[in-house]
Amino acid sequence: LAFIEQLRAAVDVPIDTMDERFTSAMAERALISANVRRKRRKQVIDKVAAQQILQTYLDRRAAQRRREEA
Repeated sequence: LAFIEQLRAAVDVPIDTMDERFTSAMAERALISANVRRKRRKQVIDKVAAQQILQTYLDRRAAQRRREEA
């Protein structure tokens, strides 16, 4: 968290944080459900996890905007 505070002090843009500890496990489950072979899962798991992080961020922003407009 110290790095985040240093970053916030250094730049003039909003910094959002997210707990991403379980995204790789979630990505692996999704890939297994999609019948992706183990070798291919190893190749794409980080990309799928990153996609999930981005989608969660976008969903949170959309929900926040809806609340602000209500």
